[in-house]
Amino acid sequence: MAISTDMSSLARALSLAAPPGGPRRTAYEYVRDVLRQAILQGSLEGGQRLVQTEIAQLLKVSTTPVREALRDLATEGLVHLDAHRGGIVNRLTFEDLVEINDLCRLVEPEAMRQVAAIATDDLIAEARRIADQMSVEQDPARWAELNREFHSIILDAIPSARFRSLLHSLHGSVAPYVAMAIRSQGNAHFDVANREHLEILDALQERDAERCAKLTRDHVALTLSVLAEERDRFASLTSDAGATV
Repeated sequence: MAISTDMSSLARALSLAAPPGGPRRTAYEYVRDVLRQAILQGSLEGGQRLVQTEIAQLLKVSTTPVREALRDLATEGLVHLDAHRGGIVNRLTFEDLVEINDLCRLVEPEAMRQVAAIATDDLIAEARRIADQMSVEQDPARWAELNREFHSIILDAIPSARFRSLLHSLHGSVAPYVAMAIRSQGNAHFDVANREHLEILDALQERDAERCAKLTRDHVALTLSVLAEERDRFASLTSDAGATV
């Protein structure tokens, strides 16, 4: 049976996505990790259709874990679920990035004030472990995934479940923009972000709530400041992605 052009494009994108190693994963976790990596590294672009049966065939799983994975990625803001077309990779727009950035700058500093008051040594040690991995990671997609893990470890300490859910959603939505900024600036972005992470951890270690809030507010603005210099790229991405749908 001949493979469609869309499916060939999907096959190439998934073959480039090498999910991170670690403990044995379920089929659902495997599919989720492959799709997330493909989106973060840019091989699955905005507007790309994600047909459950095609993904299941390519990854040699049933459609059930694919459906569960797409739901997770939709919650993270990476994918839009359409009742008639399945999943569609969300398009990156500068306006969306500005909106996410504004929301993070409003709520995340307050979250960090709360975390600073209750952060345990174990939490800080685990976050440092991830930060150490990030300091030597050179792959943009993998770094962006580690960045998500780093912030998730800290955000999971927020007492309010609603507050945690809001910030996890925002961080999921900003992840592809972070990966894009890294692809744009490479080591320069790695170096600045890694340094800021360590400064935040030092402030947490000292239980300095106000310094945590200030460092977080500055850190949130990093991706926007990088991509603000390349606004024309968003128009190009939207135009190119339109041809793949």
